[in-house]
Amino acid sequence: MLRNEGVPVREISSFTAFPEVLEGRVKTLHPRVHGGLLYKRGNPKHEAEARECGFEPIDLVVVNLYPFEATIAKPDVTFAEAIENIDIGGPSMIRSAAKNYESVTVVVDPADYDVVLENMRNNDGETTLRLRERLAIRAFIKTSEYDRVISNFLEKEQVTEASFSVSLPLVTRLRYGENPHQSAALYGDFNKHFEKLHGKELSFNNILDISAATNLIGEFEEPTVAILKHTNPCGVGSDADLHAAWEKAFATDKQAPFGGIIICNRPIDEVLAKAIGEIFSEVIIAPKFKSEARAILQKKKNLRLIQLITSAAEARSTIDVRSVCGGVLVQDPDTANQVPLNAVTRRQPTKTELNAMLFGWRVVKHVKSNAIVYAKADRTLGIGAGQMSRVDASRIAVWKAEAAGLSLKGSAVASDAFFPFPDGLIAAADAGATCAIQPGGSVRDAEIIAAANERNMAMIFTSIRHFRH
Repeated sequence: MLRNEGVPVREISSFTAFPEVLEGRVKTLHPRVHGGLLYKRGNPKHEAEARECGFEPIDLVVVNLYPFEATIAKPDVTFAEAIENIDIGGPSMIRSAAKNYESVTVVVDPADYDVVLENMRNNDGETTLRLRERLAIRAFIKTSEYDRVISNFLEKEQVTEASFSVSLPLVTRLRYGENPHQSAALYGDFNKHFEKLHGKELSFNNILDISAATNLIGEFEEPTVAILKHTNPCGVGSDADLHAAWEKAFATDKQAPFGGIIICNRPIDEVLAKAIGEIFSEVIIAPKFKSEARAILQKKKNLRLIQLITSAAEARSTIDVRSVCGGVLVQDPDTANQVPLNAVTRRQPTKTELNAMLFGWRVVKHVKSNAIVYAKADRTLGIGAGQMSRVDASRIAVWKAEAAGLSLKGSAVASDAFFPFPDGLIAAADAGATCAIQPGGSVRDAEIIAAANERNMAMIFTSIRHFRH
């Protein structure tokens, strides 16, 4: 391509006076290449050695690395093919050029091409030291990211426990962290999934809530509205009419949503915008805001309107990382959706009860442990979150439902982990629940099943736990 454009070029083998060998594995790994990159211009000793060794100065390095990440993303890629797409010469040249940035310009991203060209036009064919410094930093970030992808792939493929590393680009510095005295920043590709259409800049806590809301709404294919506060669901409702779904979600708890997060998995129209605009919210998230709805909501200058550009499933992180004293914990995200449904009581659940249990099960997965959710087939009725004992979580959920004027008669109760004692289940039955869904696995399962049978409750064990610490 360069030749066709009339650019004078030289084959690397003519530059090094050494042929490419080992099926192209060795091309640029040569003293004439790295000597031309690394010798210090203006240093008498380096200049003399360069002349003696025949090093020609290389002042600009533009490298596109072998597409290792794209290669391993192919479903039919072989391990051997992946190995052959590990670039050795490219990163070596990048690092040599970046180390000698005082004299050498290194470019690793096509997005920088125009910047470099403009800088050269303004400086008689040279680049400024300031630009070279910035490009050198980008170069080392690039090679570190490249190595991280390779090491993570090899560790996964070879099942070898070695180390964990992650390198993510800076998205933005945040005003502060969880509290005003904490500094914070956002890294990764957040802006690939979310676009802020209106409102103040996002805070650390906003971003946490947006992530939790997106993970929750991803559980539902039917039109659904969810309201969250401090990453916990306050209410969730589903209905073909999204306004009716909102009313179901909001009815669960009309106090906690103040200053909360609202998320919909369908476009927000004028009717819904008027309804949700009646309460104070920090953030509203939807795949689209119709023009009339946006005009209504944008009257609130501090309200953040966030468009979910991709699907909720695509936005979800592939790893869950938590900081701990002296290190980090890394796990797969909790994406278990298809679970075995083992009815363990004498009475089998009705279809209506089963749908209510499954609705509650999808929500309780996103409630801080210990977690209890009372639900119907299309809405939450009461939510108890983050309690030290499960029976307390159940009592809070019952109290929340009573405060909201909602009856739990005929409801389903969902528990994120097993009931350790019958008291939690008995409390649910006393509140009006006729069925329960829980993982099972307690040493007292027999007692809990007996308590359910005594109250003619239907109960399902899923064998899947959804702890959320």
